[in-house]
Amino acid sequence: MSSPTGPASGLPVRMPRPRQPGRHRRPEPVAAPEGAPALVLAVPGAPSTTTRGLAEEVVSIARSELPGLDARIGYVDGEEDATVTSFPEFPSLGSVLVHAAAQRAARVERARAAAGEAAPAAPQEGPVAVVVPLLAGPDSALMDRIRQAVVGSGAAAELTDVLGPHPLLAEALHVRLSEAGLARADRARLFTVATAADGIVLATVGGEEAVQAAGITGMLLAARLAVPVMAAALDQEGAIAATAEQLRGSGSAQLALAPYVIGPELDAGLLDAAAKEAGCSVAEPLGPYPAIGKLALSKYTTALGIAPQQPSGAPVH
Repeated sequence: MSSPTGPASGLPVRMPRPRQPGRHRRPEPVAAPEGAPALVLAVPGAPSTTTRGLAEEVVSIARSELPGLDARIGYVDGEEDATVTSFPEFPSLGSVLVHAAAQRAARVERARAAAGEAAPAAPQEGPVAVVVPLLAGPDSALMDRIRQAVVGSGAAAELTDVLGPHPLLAEALHVRLSEAGLARADRARLFTVATAADGIVLATVGGEEAVQAAGITGMLLAARLAVPVMAAALDQEGAIAATAEQLRGSGSAQLALAPYVIGPELDAGLLDAAAKEAGCSVAEPLGPYPAIGKLALSKYTTALGIAPQQPSGAPVH
């Protein structure tokens, strides 16, 4: 029995763990600076409730990593009309940026009024938002549209690069393949998966530039799985099937298609059609895997020069 003041005699006493000194000490959590620009996730593809749910999960991950973060979602093909009092269900990227700029101007005006200043307030320096494309790899056509939306909004916003390549994306691909029964979850475990692939077609969108960038992540994935990985573009007719035949010609008998896409940028039915044509089993797209939110936040913090704990794994350029 325990007494009101502690455990009975002879029982061990649980003591609080001391704080770890030096470089092994866990870093203190970093919060977003007051008045920091918004992180605006630029979501490609046709807006839908599924797409919105995915994007909301991504920004939720980012907020959990950086408390106080103002994170918003803007759709490349969203609805244009937006006011302070009326906002569409799927707001366009430009509308979100205009709204962020208006809110900053209102905050500056309120602060000036509270301070009793008669003179017009000087405009606040720095961007009102940092726009992060929800893209794993480069897609020049989509990036041009995102860039045009940013410029057309008239808002002072900074546009970052896409999320990949990065070791965390190779990890995400590995997880999606293992969830589909196409790869072992952990190379160190002493068991096999009967359906494990001995060759991977890494499927991307965005043409040749995207294929080259995906090849970098593909090398990291190949090192994790110890099987050959080759990248090909879903939006180039016959490219997936040709790459599958190339892998079979080099000795791979059981292939898997690993989508190197987050999801919204992918045309409906394109993935399944390519897998059927190539005769491959297929894993799910990356979706709202935790690494996606962390990498989006990393793009934001790098643009602003603030440094919360970085995602594990050194970036690959």
